[in-house]
Amino acid sequence: MDLDGTLIRSDLLVESFFLLLKHRPLCLFLVPLWLWRGKAVLKYEIARRVQPDYALLPYDTAFLDWLRAEHARGRPLWLCTASHRLLAEPLAEHLGLFERVLASEDGLNLSGARKRERLVAALGERGYDYAGNAAIDLEVWRHARHAISVDLPARLRPELARVATIEREFAPRPAGLKVYAQALRLHQWVKNLLIFLPLLLSHQIDVRAIAASLTAFLAFGLCASSVYLLNDLLDLPSDRRHPRKRQRPFASGALGLVRGALLIPALLALAGLLCFGLPAEFFGMLTLYYALTVAYSVKLKEFVLIDVIALAGLYTSRILAGAAAVSLHNSFWLLAFSVFLFLSLALVKRYAELREMLRRGRERASGRDYSTHDLALLQTLGIASAYNSVLVLALYINSDTSRQLYARPELIWLLCPVLLYWVSRVWLKTHRDEMHDDPIVFAVRDRASRWLLFATGLIVLAAV
Repeated sequence: MDLDGTLIRSDLLVESFFLLLKHRPLCLFLVPLWLWRGKAVLKYEIARRVQPDYALLPYDTAFLDWLRAEHARGRPLWLCTASHRLLAEPLAEHLGLFERVLASEDGLNLSGARKRERLVAALGERGYDYAGNAAIDLEVWRHARHAISVDLPARLRPELARVATIEREFAPRPAGLKVYAQALRLHQWVKNLLIFLPLLLSHQIDVRAIAASLTAFLAFGLCASSVYLLNDLLDLPSDRRHPRKRQRPFASGALGLVRGALLIPALLALAGLLCFGLPAEFFGMLTLYYALTVAYSVKLKEFVLIDVIALAGLYTSRILAGAAAVSLHNSFWLLAFSVFLFLSLALVKRYAELREMLRRGRERASGRDYSTHDLALLQTLGIASAYNSVLVLALYINSDTSRQLYARPELIWLLCPVLLYWVSRVWLKTHRDEMHDDPIVFAVRDRASRWLLFATGLIVLAAV
């Protein structure tokens, strides 16, 4: 049987590539050279440098259960894959089901016609049954005795029926729009509403500015989704160890890794095209956001405290980008407020993750330089940062800037108790293990937070 897409709901070459990118990013510059020498060479160079955790791979459980039953009945099983032998043999050893492994090696990429030639030479014409999942397997099925299809696209089934006798079919699992929405994390686009904040606070709203902000929102969303895809592909091993993140589309195998890899540059290109109608400063901020996010995904998230400062910077960059999109100067007060508030929310995320580790009896978070012993300190830092944001708001209310923008700036003081209550409530909910989302997403879904946002709007309108 085939391996990629058949035995596992993934692709070992793509898995290994992103594993290499995660742990040895400079090797990215060698990939074109390896590929120029042939796909088999590329597979070898990657396989000799990194190895996935075979226990965590998303196996097709229905097919694997059937294989185990066939193995118990005495049916000989061979693993025949285009993945390199350095990856295929450890996987076969992990499962303990296969009598023999045929795989790519010595410059030979074992797929399609080459795979058929190896099987016919070893077992003879019609001397084997073959399990596969893709169009390239039709050449192997054509010379097989029986065919077993696993997750075969419906459009290929008539052709398979013409070239082979079908022994068994394992129904395809097409990725629907919901799966793509989860992979793109469209619900996280709510964080990009921060782009509109500089425009709202400037009191200079017009049709042109609204159109520019909407375009910036869309460009930021596409760029962010591109990075979310990259982050999920880089974090496959740690996501599969996580009780909730293991259900993400790539980690679970619900969405193919190749599709994700192709979507990354496509979304980024669309975001770049939208920038042509916006000031160059916005494109600069979007580029900075992308660079910082990639750096965070590849390395910064592994460093204690640097990761939360980087997250706070990513939140704040949305405000900077929103100001750039409508050619507004950034307010010192808004930036100071944002840094403290978003640092607190970033610490909420880490605190919540560590609380979950504590409940599961684990001491350290996977892929993070934190332990459960840091909980008290992170809580202290987070609450202090949140209260500092309230202090900045109070100082702003008493400044000349607020008196120029608001007819009744004294009413803005009402925002201080509102913000104090909200940040205190966020930390209380987190301490009670009730924070399961990004804090910004939590604020949108939480009824009390929505009422507080409504009250904030009324207070600001009354003060104008």
